Amino acid sequence: MRQNLMACQKLQKIPRAWVDSMSKFDIYETVTNLIVQRLEAGVIPWHMPWKTASAIPRNLVSKKPYRGFNFWYLLSFGFERPYFLSFKQVQDLDGKIKKGSSSFMIVFWKMVEYEKDDETKEIPMLRYYRVFHIDDIEGIDPDKIPENTAHDHDFDPIASCEQLIQFWSDSPVIKLDQKKACYIPSLDEIHMPGARTFFQDEEYYSTIFHECVHATGARKRLNRHERFSSLNFADSGYSQEEMVAEMGAAYLCGICGIENATIDNSAAYIQGWLKKLKSDKKFIVIASGLAQKAVDYILDHQDSNPKPVLPEPKKKKSKSASLSMKF
Repeated sequence: MRQNLMACQKLQKIPRAWVDSMSKFDIYETVTNLIVQRLEAGVIPWHMPWKTASAIPRNLVSKKPYRGFNFWYLLSFGFERPYFLSFKQVQDLDGKIKKGSSSFMIVFWKMVEYEKDDETKEIPMLRYYRVFHIDDIEGIDPDKIPENTAHDHDFDPIASCEQLIQFWSDSPVIKLDQKKACYIPSLDEIHMPGARTFFQDEEYYSTIFHECVHATGARKRLNRHERFSSLNFADSGYSQEEMVAEMGAAYLCGICGIENATIDNSAAYIQGWLKKLKSDKKFIVIASGLAQKAVDYILDHQDSNPKPVLPEPKKKKSKSASLSMKF
């Protein structure tokens, strides 16, 4: 139903020397620098709001939305019209790029083969191409550019949030009326304070979406917590898993039509992520990919039979403690 974050294209056989030469241009470092520039400008890409699904950055020709890093990076510029084209696509549509226009990097994975010690090896390589925003292109038939459409009057954002949670077919048990919001891996449970304890509905759903994304990492789902155990956020507020949850929750808020009400735009928050990104050039690429997979998992496991979200009856505290992933 949905493609992987950055689909691996058809295998291509290449000489080892060519693989080695690719290290001269570090795409990971370039991508990280792009996000660092946005943060230093005071823009947090994974906190960018968008009001409708039509505002999601997408390719004008294929109509497919950009995903992973590409999605957040393009969204952070806040374009009113969300369409982009490659240079070749502009030419094919008899368009012309305006003088002085800037392009935007789009990254993707490509599987390549190479010979080493008389053996054929296969590795994924991060590649890129560039696109231009529709406002920087002239000469394209206006009829080929869709207009942005808002949700109709019958659309209920809160109902869409409830449906997303309750129709998740293999969701963890969700218990309300708890003291704090957290996901407990050992029990596969999400604990949430009651909805009425939040100042606004958007804050409640932003929080529960955050915990739902954490829950996708369980062994029986995406197994992210074990496969990336060294990147768990339990020892740091600025970890891979926390970034995955933040990005994933923001995406779920967007597709349900609500604003992420739990965002932190403080200088300390921005500096914390800047420090992390500058110390690990692969951080943002990996995190955005894992977040996309988490969102895809929840969307792809929607059932026709809703699962109840019930208050937790009062009971005595257990003597045993369980590790929890706090919001």
